[in-house]
Amino acid sequence: MSIPEIEILNTLVARVFRIEDVTSMDPNKGYFVRYRGQLVDEDSASLYDLLADLLIPYGVIPLFRIEEDRQVIYLAPKPPEPKKDNINTNIILFVLTVFSVMLAGVNTPVELCNNAAQAILYMFKHILTGWPFAVSLMGILLSHELGHYFMSRHHKTPATLPYFIPFPFSPLGTMGAAIIMRGTPKNKRVLFDIGVTGPIAGLVVAIPVLFFGLSLSTVQPLALSACGISLEGNSLFYLFAKYVTFGQLLPSPVEPQGILYWLRYFFTGQPIPVGGLDVLIHPVAFAGWTGLLVTALNLIPLGTLDGGHVIYALLGDKAKKAFPFIVGLLAVMGFFWSGWWIWAALLFWLGRVNAEPLDQITTLDPTRRGLALFMIVVFLLVFMPVPFTALLP
Repeated sequence: MSIPEIEILNTLVARVFRIEDVTSMDPNKGYFVRYRGQLVDEDSASLYDLLADLLIPYGVIPLFRIEEDRQVIYLAPKPPEPKKDNINTNIILFVLTVFSVMLAGVNTPVELCNNAAQAILYMFKHILTGWPFAVSLMGILLSHELGHYFMSRHHKTPATLPYFIPFPFSPLGTMGAAIIMRGTPKNKRVLFDIGVTGPIAGLVVAIPVLFFGLSLSTVQPLALSACGISLEGNSLFYLFAKYVTFGQLLPSPVEPQGILYWLRYFFTGQPIPVGGLDVLIHPVAFAGWTGLLVTALNLIPLGTLDGGHVIYALLGDKAKKAFPFIVGLLAVMGFFWSGWWIWAALLFWLGRVNAEPLDQITTLDPTRRGLALFMIVVFLLVFMPVPFTALLP
């Protein structure tokens, strides 16, 4: 930029910022000038909006930062508008996922558990019977992702439509769904809103689905069949839901047990109470349970997961200190459910990256702080230390 243009930018920045010093920067690093000083008042969000609007004619965006306890403003070239996505991909993946989830919803006879070819053939022949599970689960996942999408639209942060991920012949039929943010959130409040809306929207659907599905379920003895026993895991909320529906803690062992038994079973999934009672879970209830599991996984407070957005918006860079503790805890939990080792590996590589907003000076307001703390409680209530347990014959 020429010297006259820089002088104009200095004047514009001075409308919101008491400039103490100005430093020219290398444009190759992403910005070309740095201002250190102090905002003219405490309403940093409004000041950011004002400065951003003033800089539009110059193709420049401001970046608000805190460095060494000092407020800093960087000016950077405005990035190009994101290209429009081809929604055909979203539609194809959605249709494939519906098909895959319907297969997962088929109640395959126990006698076919050791004959994969016949079991797959049976699922295809009876695929239409899988619609209760498919409608319930896809409704939960779609609500979750559209919560993110519409909040992104509300805050004018470009984002894609949901990409669903089919996973045929698996217990759930899908690996979930995701939207991709095509732009950087304006501030931590925007980042928080986008991150928190998905889990809330998903739970608003999942909880009624779970209770309705449990009302269709029955309690039966746990018998060891020729294929063994496979049980869904427990969270505190799922235990509560079964207790409200059936009046007892399930799965119930043959003999009454004390608190130490329940603590051990909750955190390790062992011992499986063969001969005791448990819910013969209806496909709709299983979809609701899956909604709790998906919410818990997304609320893990790391990286670009929903929980990572929430905790970063709440604590800023301090949230990154939890990285080794959470990854290490997941690795330890992998001894009781091996799937946590996969999550620990993924988060080891991906969990260090946070979606840092343009304005890092603006913090959460009291209402959002309260909601952030509430979502931490929700995470603890729906988290399942052992999502699946099995006992081979």
